[in-house]
Amino acid sequence: MLDLPDNSFDLAIADPPYGASTNATWKLDSGHTLDGFGGAWKLASHNWDMFNGLDGFEFTLTWLNELKRLVKPTGSIWIHSTYHNSGIVNVACQMLGIEIINEVVWYKRNAFPNLSGRRLTASHETILWIHTGENRRDYYFNYENVKAAHFKEDGLKEPGKQLRTVWDIPNNKKRSELEFGKHPTQKPLRLIERMLLISAEQEGRLLIPFLGSGTDVIAGLKHDMDCVGFEVEQEYFDLACRRISAYFEEKETDLQMELPGCNDQPKASNLSLNGLAVNVK
Repeated sequence: MLDLPDNSFDLAIADPPYGASTNATWKLDSGHTLDGFGGAWKLASHNWDMFNGLDGFEFTLTWLNELKRLVKPTGSIWIHSTYHNSGIVNVACQMLGIEIINEVVWYKRNAFPNLSGRRLTASHETILWIHTGENRRDYYFNYENVKAAHFKEDGLKEPGKQLRTVWDIPNNKKRSELEFGKHPTQKPLRLIERMLLISAEQEGRLLIPFLGSGTDVIAGLKHDMDCVGFEVEQEYFDLACRRISAYFEEKETDLQMELPGCNDQPKASNLSLNGLAVNVK
């Protein structure tokens, strides 16, 4: 990512590790059922999601400073977070002189239960919408279309009314989104599509520093954007490649696609962050 030129992207979506994993493992086996949760459920730890406070803060400053460099002053950035890291992201934005446009609460009405019985059920995540244009505030905002929009599953949004900062979007994915595998923190496609409706110009360039399962790329392609993404975990990089390849096969278009690392091609270049890169046009 360090090799990319300054101000070369119109939008970025960042879904970094939250630092939420612990050494504990919870499991709800298939012999127990909870309405709306589909039977067996498991929460496991992941090494890439373990940080102490200082390491997490330094990591956040590093990638956020890169996004500040890469995204145009007329563009903006979306950042996913939870209570584990939202404070760190907020402070990092202030230290880097990045203005927060809005703090969005993504309400997940079908959130997983708290199995310990020692906390309230965590039923929301925080999403920051930020920009790097300082006081000019020239970032793109598709205000009229967003105001007119009707979101079928969101009971909080009325057509013709301004979109508020609480979004009612269930955290379930369509079968097609899980066809090639799952990512433990995978977001529903319609959540990302809403971000793009708000802030993305068609045929713009979208930067995805944490590629995951490729959901952001799929949303960007549907919005006619060029997408560049990075992923350090080979398993999820391969998953994203399969999803993106299937998208192009389904669309049967003549668009050109470059996917280093897929289908036994040579591995993608190792960047300074030890990432695997995908560039889709």
